[in-house]
Amino acid sequence: MLKKLPIGINTLSSIRDNDMIYVDKTPLIWQMVQQTARFFLSRPRRFGKSLLVDTFKELFEGNRALFEALYIYEKWDWSKTYPVIKIDFASGTLQSRKQLDERIEIILTENQQRLGVESCNERADIPGKFTDLILKAREKYGQKVVVLVDEYDKPILDNIDYPERAAEVREGLKNIYSVLKGQDAHLQFVFMTGVTKFSKVSLFSGLNQLKDITLDENYATICGYTQTDLETTFAGHLAGVDWAQLKTWYNGYQFLGEAVYNPYDILLFISGNRRYRNYWFETGNPSFLIKLFQQKAYFLPDLEQLEVSEEILDSFDVEAIDPVTLLFQAGYLTIEKAYAGFSGQFMFLLKVPNREVRQALNSHLINGYTQTLASEKLKIQHQVFDSINQGDLAQLQTVLQRLFAGIPWRNFTNNDLPNSEGYYASVLYAFFASLNAIITPEDTTNQGQVDMAVQLGEFIYVMEIKLDKSPGYQAQTPNSALQQIQDKDYAQKYRHQGKTVFEVGLVFNQQQRNLVQMDWRQLTKSR
Repeated sequence: MLKKLPIGINTLSSIRDNDMIYVDKTPLIWQMVQQTARFFLSRPRRFGKSLLVDTFKELFEGNRALFEALYIYEKWDWSKTYPVIKIDFASGTLQSRKQLDERIEIILTENQQRLGVESCNERADIPGKFTDLILKAREKYGQKVVVLVDEYDKPILDNIDYPERAAEVREGLKNIYSVLKGQDAHLQFVFMTGVTKFSKVSLFSGLNQLKDITLDENYATICGYTQTDLETTFAGHLAGVDWAQLKTWYNGYQFLGEAVYNPYDILLFISGNRRYRNYWFETGNPSFLIKLFQQKAYFLPDLEQLEVSEEILDSFDVEAIDPVTLLFQAGYLTIEKAYAGFSGQFMFLLKVPNREVRQALNSHLINGYTQTLASEKLKIQHQVFDSINQGDLAQLQTVLQRLFAGIPWRNFTNNDLPNSEGYYASVLYAFFASLNAIITPEDTTNQGQVDMAVQLGEFIYVMEIKLDKSPGYQAQTPNSALQQIQDKDYAQKYRHQGKTVFEVGLVFNQQQRNLVQMDWRQLTKSR
């Protein structure tokens, strides 16, 4: 009989007591707990962080029965137990500094009651109460204290749309996290986890001993499921599955080690009769991220070949949010390759991890960049897919003109987003990417670079985009965009791939805010 799936279960006791599937992460946990250390881990939402925190709690509290048959069972000294303080901001939404302070007071009181210690001074401020809790727990149990913090950054992220409020909340969190530095001598182990990584200066107030294992290859698989996990632990549930398709949809998260699947996707995929859907993405709301892209007029095709420094991925703060940093930390981008740059600086090539994220993220970007209604967007997506999948350029031209004509331009009266060539390229990119087409933006040849190469099915489209700013555009012969493709022979590299190749020149007009001329040439298929 197949074991039950731990869908939505974040406690080790519930999983083990109810004979649910548990992927044994204790080999990596064992590496961590052998040292008196302070760890920080950033992972996207729904990645198993809360279960990992709870596993540490059960281990340090000595709940031996929960670890039977696991790797760590024979290695851990069960004669020792430690007082554990757990701080968890996962539940609810905090919308002010006052609400945050009240929540922290409740969390400290709950820990006092669970540990059976009394505060010496109920009138102390929050740092004083937290300090007192650590000291009293150390005194009562005769062991150093373990501090576990889950969703450490959620109060800030809850207010990220409101920078001033987010900054106030950040200062409130400093109140509690700064205590860890002063009480270091009384701490056995500290583990903090969340989605984002804020700078140490802005949030941790000198907590320099915090070891960041977010991009440590030794701990790359501490959250998430590996391919081996699926083929062994989930073998019965996934018997006969198309592994290549499953990988394409849900694998690909890379933290400088073996790639992993998001656990939430796999559990929902199995329980949903193995239907391929956007399980993980649908649980989040990237609206702030989309707004940020709009505000910065981000050139969306850049998401395909994104090279960044370690500094950009390292941390972010509410006063200066880089959308790429947020995309990476939230799980919408992942690492494809790491290498040393020309100056010796560690560099990363980023990519969208898999088909689920690619389709869903670009669908949201379409909403943000076009304000198109969901029903209309779906219709246009189907028509764009049919056009490029069948090589019907006349239909594609009609669909694109209807798309841009339907954009409510009043939404862009306060920004210059539509007044650049990059905006039109971004909208086209988002539509093509949402259809899982293979896109090479600014595709380089020995003659220069074309704006975009799009591959779907048996067709390859080499596209050049121009923006005309004249008040009354008159169609040009020849089409300037198509002429550039031909003059530079941008399509040369695709002539021998056994597919039908089209050269496509698109001209948009700034005044009309639409596609005003589109011409194409089909090249002879050759092998």
